[in-house]
Amino acid sequence: MSCSLPPNVTILAGQSEDAPDVESLLDRTFGPGRFTRTAYRIREQAGEDPDLAFVARDGSKLVGTVAFAPIRIADAPGRLLGPLAVAPELAGKGIGLALMRAGIVAATSNSHPYLMLVGDRAYYARAGFKPVPPGRVVFPGPVDPKRLLWLPLIDDLTESPEGVLIAGRG
Repeated sequence: MSCSLPPNVTILAGQSEDAPDVESLLDRTFGPGRFTRTAYRIREQAGEDPDLAFVARDGSKLVGTVAFAPIRIADAPGRLLGPLAVAPELAGKGIGLALMRAGIVAATSNSHPYLMLVGDRAYYARAGFKPVPPGRVVFPGPVDPKRLLWLPLIDDLTESPEGVLIAGRG
């Protein structure tokens, strides 16, 4: 999952003072419709895991962000990836993959057993995400089951957790 970034872009741990720039980028990238999505509502309830927040900067300008929210599926704690956003003018330059990679490395280091997300299979497969078998995970709202993906972070986890996904620490 290696990727090269544009020369002036760096990936950094997110800081609380990044919040206004992150919100501005999310508004620009996704618009107000993001607030109605099930995954966004889970993130609102769970909050962001500060150890897994990363930003991309081109010099001093914030051009990308990724965050992860704590979730549980049955008794299995994990993290929900998202939002992942890159400034539209820099899309396709490897910034999103670099942000995901930073988050995956940090989640693995923090002993989280798996990551879950709702997104485009072709894009996220480049980072190792794979489909959740149909009916295995139930979201607390509408989600296209074909867009439900997961990534095991520990060797002995061969199947996604099974049950209802809820927002929460763990």
